[in-house]
Amino acid sequence: MNESLLIISTSALYAFLGSIIPVIIWLWFWLKEDPHPNPRRILIATFLGGALAVPIALIGEILAAKSAEAIGIFNETTFPFMLLFAWAGIEEFTKYKATSIIALHRPGFNEPIDAPIYLITAALGFAAFENTIFLFNAFQEAPVLGLITGQLRFLGATLLHVTASGIVGVSIAYSFFHAESRKRNVFGGLFTATLLHTLFNFFILKQENGNALQVFIGVWIAAIIFMLLLEKVKRIRPPYKFPRMRSS
Repeated sequence: MNESLLIISTSALYAFLGSIIPVIIWLWFWLKEDPHPNPRRILIATFLGGALAVPIALIGEILAAKSAEAIGIFNETTFPFMLLFAWAGIEEFTKYKATSIIALHRPGFNEPIDAPIYLITAALGFAAFENTIFLFNAFQEAPVLGLITGQLRFLGATLLHVTASGIVGVSIAYSFFHAESRKRNVFGGLFTATLLHTLFNFFILKQENGNALQVFIGVWIAAIIFMLLLEKVKRIRPPYKFPRMRSS
């Protein structure tokens, strides 16, 4: 009994450390992209909001799977593309909604770059919670498996969450000075992020013999494109308005 409890406790500790340390590294990397750092308490709240979005997303995914099973398009051995799309959409929407509620309507949201920074922060909170679950199960089976799983999720799944949510953030950033296009940009960003997330999951499931390198390369390419877009976001300025000429 005590030995089993010790194994579970050790696995939980390793899973927590294996998920939180890489996320802190990613968080430091992305936060330094913001030339005017946001309030720390809002960043922490956004991170925690992203983590709390995991159980909400999980409930939505279970309901989506049961609905798909009820109409006969899903069973334990098949994952239809549309179901994967629904799952990805649920995750991307919950990350966005958590960010929107916590950060995007506060006075601290005062420049375009803030949108992707907050979305990335929520995505890392989401990834930290999700990675803890995966790593706990892996460490329960074998420590080596836990280490391998941690490395793969650091290079693949975590970067996917960051890139996908970052795309939503960039879409919002481009509408920062154009409120009339905000809803359209949010929808477009969520659709693009969901499609990227879906393709990642789809091709990971299609891989044989655990060869996921090609899929990871695709995510890294998407991340590079996102970083280029992020550099453009930094240069967004308010539209210039010519001063009115006084009548003589």
